[in-house]
Amino acid sequence: MQQPQKLQRVTLHLGLREAEVKIRNHVGRRLEHALILAAAIGFTKVEWPSKLRGTPTSMTTDSEEQFRRATHDIELRVRYAETDQMGVVYHANYLVWCEMGRTDFIRTLGVSYAEMERNGIQLAVAELSARFHAAARYDDLIRVHTILADVRSRMIVFDYVVSNAETEQRLVSAHTTLVSLDRSGKPIALPAHIRQLFF
Repeated sequence: MQQPQKLQRVTLHLGLREAEVKIRNHVGRRLEHALILAAAIGFTKVEWPSKLRGTPTSMTTDSEEQFRRATHDIELRVRYAETDQMGVVYHANYLVWCEMGRTDFIRTLGVSYAEMERNGIQLAVAELSARFHAAARYDDLIRVHTILADVRSRMIVFDYVVSNAETEQRLVSAHTTLVSLDRSGKPIALPAHIRQLFF
């Protein structure tokens, strides 16, 4: 007689970015996992992974608008000067591309980063992380997918997926936390009219 299998406790972590499912030490990034998690976190913030090109049919009109506002894409070509002696993009350039994606995202919301600085608000990077999956090379077409992950009174959090725009191969996953500072460098609350742009 076959012994019944012992049940294992499985933890589903809803806090992972890009709709990842983590079960013990294994992370699943399959499309069906993304759909499950995206639905599960829909009551807080709509964050859909970059492979989901269309708007899910279950989304309401308000959710569709939030989906459009919560993500932003830019594309660029790798310049020869951005590569190293091995012929691949030097790692620091991915962070420059993330900054380009972030500032362009903010501009699409109706205010430029330069305008924010003129009004006495500076956004300083307080936390930064990046995971490298594959290398970009000279003349590759690159897509930077920027995701607004969180907005609080004094900080804004962005996630990024840098990929080859033609093959859709993921190159880098990154994350930045920016803190709002005044001209003297002291943390201050974001003005209400600025925070409202992100909602």
